[in-house]
Order: sequence, then C-alpha cells, then structure tokens
Amino acid sequence: MNKKLVFFVASIFLIIVIISISFLIFKPILAGNTILTSQAIEDSKFIQEYTYTKAICNETNFCQDYEIQCRNKTLISSFPIAGAVIQHKPDWIDPRNKTDLCY
Repeated sequence: MNKKLVFFVASIFLIIVIISISFLIFKPILAGNTILTSQAIEDSKFIQEYTYTKAICNETNFCQDYEIQCRNKTLISSFPIAGAVIQHKPDWIDPRNKTDLCY
C-alpha cells in the first residue's frame, strides 16, 4: 500500500477522533444546563405553553379526540380532531381520572 495513502487515512481518522473527543468535552459547556424538573418549571416565572390530545366523552359514551392547548394551567383552545371518534357501549365506564384539561 502506498505510504501517502496510509498517512492520509491515518490523518483523517485522527482528525475524526479529535473532533469527537472535543465534542464530548465541550458540548455540556456550550449547551448549558437544559434539564429542568417539573418542580423547577412549576416554580419558574416562564410562560408554560403546551399542547396535547385527549378524548372527551359525553353522557352517551360518545368520545371525540380534541387537541388541547394550555398556557399556565389555563385553557387557550380545544379543537376536535376530525375522524377521531368512538362510540362505547352503554354500560362502559370511563376508567380515567376526571381532571381539569390544563394542569
């Protein structure tokens, strides 16, 4: 094998190793501490906005999925998701805890 080719391949490999090690060392410094606990978020003064889906059922056990948008435990909007429906039997009991939409 050609000595220049071996040197070139070894150099590329060494550069990749150095970049990888540098990334592992400096990434936490560059990114900062981005991990927040739920208590820290709750105690913070940041505006908490989040969106999730939830099936909302009526008294006849007809359930429709909704997209729920909340800000600081206050409902901003809820939109029905087209086609995401189910009709349960009359004796069906919803096993979920009944809670507020935004918590």
